[in-house]
Amino acid sequence: MKILVVGGSGLLGHHVLEQLRLRGHEATTVARTPREGVDHVLDVTTVSDEDLRELLAGHDGVVFAGGMDDRAVGKGPVAPRLHAGNVAPVVALLSAARAAGCTRAAVLASYYTYFDRVHPEWGLAAKHPYVHSRNEQARLGREAAGPDLPVAVIEVPFVFGVAPGRVPEWSVPLVKWVRSSSPLFAPVGGSAATSASGVGIVTVEALEGASGADIPVVEENLRWKEMFTRLAGAAGRPRPVRTIPAVVVKAMLRLRGLVNGWNGTQLGLTAEHLDGLLLRELFVEPPVPRSVDEAIRETVKA
Repeated sequence: MKILVVGGSGLLGHHVLEQLRLRGHEATTVARTPREGVDHVLDVTTVSDEDLRELLAGHDGVVFAGGMDDRAVGKGPVAPRLHAGNVAPVVALLSAARAAGCTRAAVLASYYTYFDRVHPEWGLAAKHPYVHSRNEQARLGREAAGPDLPVAVIEVPFVFGVAPGRVPEWSVPLVKWVRSSSPLFAPVGGSAATSASGVGIVTVEALEGASGADIPVVEENLRWKEMFTRLAGAAGRPRPVRTIPAVVVKAMLRLRGLVNGWNGTQLGLTAEHLDGLLLRELFVEPPVPRSVDEAIRETVKA
């Protein structure tokens, strides 16, 4: 296969590229900023449809590994920015891929769409602009691709691991915290977790099979307390992690929501509803359970 990888210089895009090449496939990389190994420097949110079709010519498929994550924040409504970062470029890219005759595609997305699908009673898309944008990304992207271009949506949870010059953005303050002498606290609940390399493997397998499925990626389920304990151990600062009562977490998030309202700031994940995610066990049954300890150690070391 010959695959175009948009966002190939990022943490997950790097591992998709690595897996493609390990399996004998050819890959072309696109990124917004020049870096070693980037073949084309452009912003898919602004490039013309004609340029996208020209870029995709001769490729069998495409991977979208870019977009805005759930930390999107800013003054005023965040939904238009999330649409511009997550939805519009995927629609344009998959429409161009269809016109160029591509036969497979994958979009790296979020496991929140998995939980919104299996637990509609939680109302995640209605409460969180970020989840809504990921749902629209999948729905409108597949509409643009049409019936002859299967699009796999790779639903990514908490990711550990590194790439050259890249670490998970959430890890920077958290690793600084566990390396310090400060006491550690964690709420109840937890999350599915995976390695960046695991995302690369699942994505390339989906491309090879021309899958059009929603595919949650998970190697291990971790409660927050266990995750922080492992991070502290990997940092060489093992110590107990105390549990924060759920009522305290809810009060803190409500306060954060009030502050956001006062200063006109909106988050991709709405603070006053975040307890509905943070205090739950967002677990997914791993198809092949594996420890993420090595990826945790890589993340902390980096």
